[in-house]
This record gives sequence, structure tokens and C-alpha cells, in this order.
Amino acid sequence: MTTFILEKTFDTHVELSENVTAVANMFGLGTRRDRPLTVIDNCQIRIEPGQVVYITGGSGAGKSLVLNLLKEQLLEDTETPEKIIDLNEQPLPQSKPLVDCFGKAKLSKSLYWLSMAGLSDAFALLRQPEQLSDGQRYRFRLALALAQQPQVIFIDEFCATLDRVTAAVVAHNVRKFADRFQTTFIVATSHDDILEDLAADVVIIKHLGSGCDVYYPK
Repeated sequence: MTTFILEKTFDTHVELSENVTAVANMFGLGTRRDRPLTVIDNCQIRIEPGQVVYITGGSGAGKSLVLNLLKEQLLEDTETPEKIIDLNEQPLPQSKPLVDCFGKAKLSKSLYWLSMAGLSDAFALLRQPEQLSDGQRYRFRLALALAQQPQVIFIDEFCATLDRVTAAVVAHNVRKFADRFQTTFIVATSHDDILEDLAADVVIIKHLGSGCDVYYPK
């Protein structure tokens, strides 16, 4: 088990224009030029290998910031950074059909990873990455990440580009993959309709301001 303590404060500097002063006075904020802004204050999170961590909250609350702070701490503490994958940074191979993009893996393995990512349509499997829709590219990135069987996969805007039926299937498969291979998934999303399928072990709710609630449903 690893315990993370998240804290983040930004130093802000605002030029006191006439409009800035008027808005500050309107909301009782005062007119200090330098005002520290605390967006996360002493948020403690316990994560074990193979768990699914679900970060949620309203738009602009700081979900992505929580995810990135967790990633920074993990990268600082690990001797194997190659075992930590950020899905948004997963490169796509070019000019190859999807089924040929997994190196020397057997076709059965390639099809397994693709199906776990919600890609099982024959027409899609024979296309090249540049020919896919945004949602299909998202799922293909996930398939490539799963094929590496890393220790941790970070996914911001989890399933945001998918229709909700497909999102539920992918969430369910992520749970199965985490249990089978002990891969930790840390995902951030504003969608709560996939929480049951994801069966998250850790739920982090980031509120507006500096508040952050952490629950362990299991």
C-alpha cells in the first residue's frame, strides 16, 4: 500500500485594472496583488496495486490536477517509470492495420487486448489508426496500453468520447483487467454512470475550492 498526501497552492498575481478591482470588491475578495490560491489541501489517499481509483468532481474543480499530482509522486518514487503509462501520451503506430500493431504478439493476444478496449468490429480491426474515429483512437490507445501490462495506467477524461453503452463495457473490462493483471488504474471523469461497472476501490471527489473527499467503497 502507498499513501499519497496531495497539496497544491498557486501564487497568483493580478494586475489591478478597474474591472479587476470592481469584481474583487463585488465578491468581497479584497484587492491584494499577490494572493496564494490553495486548490488541494492535505488530501490523503491510500492506493494498493491492482486497484481502480476514480477521480470525479464538477467542471473546473481540479480532477486533472489530482490525477497529475498522483502521477508526479509515483514517477518520483519508482525505479521503473516505463511501467507507468499516461493514456493521453500513448503514441499511435501509423500505416498498419490495428491487428498488426502489437509487435510479435499472437493474433489471439492482439484480439484480446483490442476487445478489452471495446474494439471488436472487424472493419475497425483492419483499419489503420489514422482512419479511426476519435472514440476508436481512444480505445486503440487503451488496447496498446493494456498490451504492455504496466503497473499503473493514468486516464484523464475516462471514456468521455464514448457513447455510454460502450463506456460501460470499457469500464467493466478495465475492472476485469485490473483484477487479472494487478494493474492499477487511476482515472478522472465527470461521468458517474460508469461507477458501478468500474467497481472502483478508491473514489476521490474533488470539490470546488481546496476540498477533497476520499472514500473506500470495498
